[in-house]
Formats: sequence, structure tokens, C-alpha cells
Amino acid sequence: MKKILLQGNIALCEGAIAAGCDAYFGYPITPQNEVSTHMSRRMPELKRVFLQAESELAAINMVLGVSATGKRAMTSSSSPGISLKQEGISYLAGCELPCVIANVTRGGPGLGNISGSQADYFQSTKGGGHGDYRLIVLAPSSPQEMYDFAYKAFALAEKYRNPVLILSDGYVGQMMEPIKISNFKSQISNIKKDWILDGCAGREPRKIRSLLMADGELEAHNWKLNKKYETIKKNEVKYETYNVEKADTVIVAFGISSRVCTTVLQLAKKDKKKIGMFRPITLWPFPEKELSAISKKVKRMVVVEMNLGQMVEDVRLAANGRIPVDFIGRPGGAIFTAEEIYEFIKKRI
Repeated sequence: MKKILLQGNIALCEGAIAAGCDAYFGYPITPQNEVSTHMSRRMPELKRVFLQAESELAAINMVLGVSATGKRAMTSSSSPGISLKQEGISYLAGCELPCVIANVTRGGPGLGNISGSQADYFQSTKGGGHGDYRLIVLAPSSPQEMYDFAYKAFALAEKYRNPVLILSDGYVGQMMEPIKISNFKSQISNIKKDWILDGCAGREPRKIRSLLMADGELEAHNWKLNKKYETIKKNEVKYETYNVEKADTVIVAFGISSRVCTTVLQLAKKDKKKIGMFRPITLWPFPEKELSAISKKVKRMVVVEMNLGQMVEDVRLAANGRIPVDFIGRPGGAIFTAEEIYEFIKKRI
């Protein structure tokens, strides 16, 4: 296992390449342009497909087409670009096609700015497109996790025949850190892909579609999808805890905000304050049961997000009114300091 210095966006690329990504389709937007730039060099080197599409809409539909053939396809963008992809994402979910989508989030709404933000939580976890569907959503907090999660995302996508979204941000995407390039065993799936479109010579034709017009057909399909989503909720919840067992107050934060909050824990330790942290790694499925159990043992939760308050709604649902759930946010693309978060908490405990 070797360790190299990589930018978060480049680590994302290398994780996807290690996972056997067959084709990447993108369109430029800051702060994720390093992804397209790196893939434009690396994919041809490996005799794989790179194509800069004419638009975000074209890119997501190219992903749909390649995924339907059973190949591993990926696209990436940043907030406004992901918004443009929503129709295609809904089609991918409706057709049960596996793929990986990365959002290196920037500030909004509108064009906003090019700083990191966490304001796409609602869009990512509640279904940004139309219809009853879910994405598996992974939230990395470091370049190492950008690499690891990109690698794992393809396996999850194929396991459940579902799009997987990696929800990063401009800070994690741009930061550079040493990461371990693991000698993973290949996760090129051995799952039987008896649904792919690969030519029907010698077999019955197959269809991949999301237009279901027969009486009751769409409802039956949505109940089938719901059963799959319930299985994902049962099996794929991921999170980390820090000092929660002895805490009176628990910070809940994801992504870059959780990185800052690790320093808050150090400040609290010096002052002998009983503060812990809960970090959701899967934003969907959200670790509601685990947070609910913690809410029965602590006095307060504090949600830290770089937005006006989005994940805080899910935390409050999990706490179910048992304890106060406070919120501290920054909605302009600026990052917190550990000191301002700590001062906020000290005033409330």
C-alpha cells in the first residue's frame, strides 16, 4: 500500500478508475473542473471512454445509455450542473440503472459562488428530480474518502441497480492530503446482469424503460422500488461517532463541517466539556435509528451545516422532541472556524 499526495477531486478520479469505471462523461463547472481534466488524460491512457459532452443534459443521458449496456459509467458536476441533470437522474432511478454521480457542491442558490457549500442536501436526499425515487448518497470528508467512496460507489450501484451520488463540496474537492492507494481486490461485479442491452441474438428481447402506461403497472413498479429502498435502509447505513458514550452534548455534522468539528472536540476536551460528535456518512439512507438511540442518552444536539438548515430537519425527526436540537449554519460558501462553533455550543450548555 502506497501513500501519495492528492487533491480531493483527483482522488475521486483515481478511486473511480480503480473501481473499473468504463466511461466518464462531463461538462466544465467550477469547483470540479479538475475531475474532467484528470479523466480526459487518464481514461484514454487506459483505453477507456472519456467524452466532454455538449451540456450537462447530454452527459447524464450518455451515462444512461452506457449503463444500459452493463458498463460502469460516471459523471460529475457542481450544484447548478447537477440541477440540470435531475431529469436524467430520475430516469436512471426509474430504469434501475447503476451509475456514479459526483457533486462537488458550490454556494447557491442560482450561480451563487464557487466556494464550498452543503446547500444541496435537500436536493440529494429528498429526490431532486420528479417521482418517488431515492439515491444512495455518500458524504466524504477528506481526499482519502473521495478515493474510497468513489471505489465503493460502483459496487453499491450495481448491487442495488441504483444511482449512487457522492456529495462532496468545493473545500474537500480542492484540498490536498496524503492518501493511501489501497491494493483493493477488484470489485468488477460478478453479479449476473441479465437485464443489460447487449444484442438479442439467440434470446428474447429485453426492455429498459420508465414509461409504464398499463393499468397498475407504474404503481407495481414503485412498490418494487420501495422494497429495494427498504433493503438499502436496512443494510447500508454508515456513520461514525466520537466520544458519544460520555457526552452530554452531541454535534451532528457531515463532510467538511465534520472535519472542523473534530477540532471543536479537542477544545472541549481541554475545558473538560462533555461534547461528542456523530457523523453521518450515508446521508441517504440516513442513520435515523442510531441518532434516535443517542437522543435518549444525551441532553442536547447541535447540528453544524454550511447552509440555512437542511440536515437539521432529519436530526430533529430522529430526536422526536426528546431534547433540544440547535443549529448553526453558514449559507454563503464560507467555512466555519472551530472557535465560533465552540462558542456557540458553550452558550447553550
